[in-house]
Amino acid sequence: MHRLRPDVTACPTGDGMVLLDERTGRYWQLNSTGALVIKALLDGAAPDQVADRLAATRPATRERAAADVSALLDHLLKEALVTAS
Repeated sequence: MHRLRPDVTACPTGDGMVLLDERTGRYWQLNSTGALVIKALLDGAAPDQVADRLAATRPATRERAAADVSALLDHLLKEALVTAS
């Protein structure tokens, strides 16, 4: 399961989501697909489940969806925006 760090705020936007790291003042803007990935992960879905959802609802193969979910999750973990528990 993944969680936002306590000092990271997520705000939905008209076409995605913004994450604000209150420690550094940096923010990340996610498109609608990135927002779907984050929301699903925070709701308890495993990365492979999220990839299945993307492949079913977006014009992407299962392999491409899995690679995109993995890349986004790796980046969020590297930037310490989310934690894995």
